[in-house]
Amino acid sequence: MRRRSFLATAATAAAQPPAASKGVRFGIDLFSIRSQGWTPFEYLDYCAKFKARVVHFSEIRFMGSLEEAHLKKVRAHAAKLGVEIEIGMRSICPSSKAFDPAQGTAEEQLTRMIAAAVTVGSPIVRTFLGTMADRTGPVSIEAHIENTAKVLRNVRARVVDAGLKVAIENHAGDMQGRELKMLIEEAGKDFVGACLDSGNPLWTIEDPHLTLETLAPYVITSHVRDTAVWKDAGRIGVAWTRMGEGNIGIREYTRKFQELCPGRPFSLEIIVTQPRWFAYQDPKFWDAYRKTPAWEFARFLALAEKGAPYQGLPPAPKEQAAQREREDLEASIRFAHEELGV
Repeated sequence: MRRRSFLATAATAAAQPPAASKGVRFGIDLFSIRSQGWTPFEYLDYCAKFKARVVHFSEIRFMGSLEEAHLKKVRAHAAKLGVEIEIGMRSICPSSKAFDPAQGTAEEQLTRMIAAAVTVGSPIVRTFLGTMADRTGPVSIEAHIENTAKVLRNVRARVVDAGLKVAIENHAGDMQGRELKMLIEEAGKDFVGACLDSGNPLWTIEDPHLTLETLAPYVITSHVRDTAVWKDAGRIGVAWTRMGEGNIGIREYTRKFQELCPGRPFSLEIIVTQPRWFAYQDPKFWDAYRKTPAWEFARFLALAEKGAPYQGLPPAPKEQAAQREREDLEASIRFAHEELGV
């Protein structure tokens, strides 16, 4: 598949007013530009140039510090720019391979983030269970889900008293849509919702349109990017792309999101990758997906069968990584504004 170019400089994109957003709020997840090494003030200034109304600090490192005085300064700067802040953290599942016990218990880590969210003015704390590595091993994904739900129930009073919600992401191949729905309902949908990622479903052999349809009633915020998916020699290839360069039907996905999730942030998280391969014809592959209904996989397979091999640019050298991230994001912003009306 030929790579289309939507490169735009910051000045050009900023000069283009976004089309009507149909009730969703355009945002940027800072993981899109994770290699910049900027201060939170510089991140906010950059995103404001592109008409972002929400800036999603998906990891603590982008904020720089959770010290109260610092957070108050960040909040004031965002207010001056007319930007809403969302903050996030990594895994809160104590049995996940992604969890970092050196930072304290899951409850302690989440409690710190609740306090930080109140100070910085974030209506949510975004977090996640783990990665696709948690789908295999001695602990089942169902047990990981219950362990995460228990942590959330343990901090419910703190979240509710703070007037916040916890947004759990379908992250890096950890949970399919119906599994995240189960986690939210077991924890308590009155204070827990979904950070809906459009790229990660493909890492769980799931059609992202199905994920959206399943989780729409629970969506609090989002990460949005396009993806190419195709069949090749008994495998399925998945590559995250710039917006408009995939084949998952990003225009229809956006239309559905606007219809099903009005008022929610539509935040670009642009990560451009080389293909990840799923050997679905190997019986051992299914150890991670024993409970996946056939009809759900059939939707994913049909999507792959319609795709063509994706050929993007080779990975950028380390010294050019930061620039490439900006180019990928800015091209995607232009596509979202001009082609998607967001």
